[in-house]
Amino acid sequence: MTAPSPHYSPLPGDDPNEIVKAFAANRAFRAAEWEELTTEDNPYRRPVRPDDLAWLDYSGPMPADKALKLSGLLGHRMLRNVYDLDALHLPPARTPAVAEDQKAFYSHDNRVLSALAKPILENHLFSFLAEGRTPLERPGVAAATSHVIGAFEQRRAAGNKAIDAVERTVGKREAGTFLMLQLSAFLPSMNAAVGRAALGEYDHACDSLRPFLVDEYRSWVNSSAAYAKMLDGGGLKTPAAAYWQLYLTTSLARGNHLHHLSVNRENLFAFLGALVHKKMDESLTRDRFADAFATCLTADTGYFGTAPALAEDGLRELVGRLLTPLVARYGDEVVEGFHQGFEDAARFAGLWETDLVEQVTWADSIQEYQDKAIRIDKYLSDNNIVVDLDTFVESNEETSTTHVHNEHRLVMIESGQMHFWNNVTHKIEFNQGDKVLIPVSRLHGSTVLSGECTYHQPIIPDDMLNQIF
Repeated sequence: MTAPSPHYSPLPGDDPNEIVKAFAANRAFRAAEWEELTTEDNPYRRPVRPDDLAWLDYSGPMPADKALKLSGLLGHRMLRNVYDLDALHLPPARTPAVAEDQKAFYSHDNRVLSALAKPILENHLFSFLAEGRTPLERPGVAAATSHVIGAFEQRRAAGNKAIDAVERTVGKREAGTFLMLQLSAFLPSMNAAVGRAALGEYDHACDSLRPFLVDEYRSWVNSSAAYAKMLDGGGLKTPAAAYWQLYLTTSLARGNHLHHLSVNRENLFAFLGALVHKKMDESLTRDRFADAFATCLTADTGYFGTAPALAEDGLRELVGRLLTPLVARYGDEVVEGFHQGFEDAARFAGLWETDLVEQVTWADSIQEYQDKAIRIDKYLSDNNIVVDLDTFVESNEETSTTHVHNEHRLVMIESGQMHFWNNVTHKIEFNQGDKVLIPVSRLHGSTVLSGECTYHQPIIPDDMLNQIF
């Protein structure tokens, strides 16, 4: 007796936005509920905030100046779900809720819709990288090597503004925890992309490449216990998507970019450039991460000593070893692709620094931003200024999945009570009359505590904000 055929849902049409919405409608990606600030026990539960897709447009490239805005955040959430679908995720325990999300995550429909959504999301999220990319002045392995060494020296001299910002905070435990969970958002993902890239036939063109990639992935696997011990020192766990709602856009983007180059096999040369940037970045930041985690969290940072750091000589040897045999076979297109991948990875690393600096600085100064909200509200009232606003009436335990706004907004509680959060470490209680300024692109979420809560979100234009402050 043959088994009955599985039921397959009808496919959406050709409209890119309808495809993206259909993909995000998976039950595993539904909006967060009040108890789901973290999801350490369910690797399939990844809230996307799908209702917002009704007004976001994924039909074309995202402009560079919107890389930190809402379509970027939700886009990278969805794209991470696409890439992670090909990986095995085992939960700590298989509860009924986990089993339902697992079934939905690995379903036939989700695989089909992810394949349709993937090129739409990649086009939207990565096309802007071509803008302003400076080519090498001359082709060749020597020029590529010289550029990498120059970038290394420049980065070393500049330091790391993100880690500087964490170490300057008053709430060092909170900021250190947030920094650690951002690292957990992209580091395992980037290493998974390296492991994915090792699955291929390289021997006829470059017989040392596959062993190199396997060794890179093996190094990550061998250091997993030290990595888990470090996270435990920060009160965090290692499962994929454990702190999904608190991953910054750029933390997701850094992992997604390397997956993008690894998954799309035609991008091998760019992948190698991005991989060299990964190794360079890790060498430049390992001591700074270790100091920050030891100082802010008293965490065991032995993980950062599990692999040797690369300096100029090591980078020079690495670039030559990767590129020379490939250039001999395929010519200058190897160097062009390598340079593109390296530069794009550097751009995401720079965006990440900016994003993290602004997030931890704002989160460390909530009282200041409550005071700013009072001043803005008074300015509007004194000058009889009416601005656009959104009003929400929400019931007990209604939860707003973490998100960012595309403009500066106030949150003003007319009645009721809510918890507001921007970290796993604590929640901020807002009551009737409380106000706070949420700058553009700052990640936050909320849960209603009272039977009902009414609040307003006036939209504050840039020029007005600059005039007041």
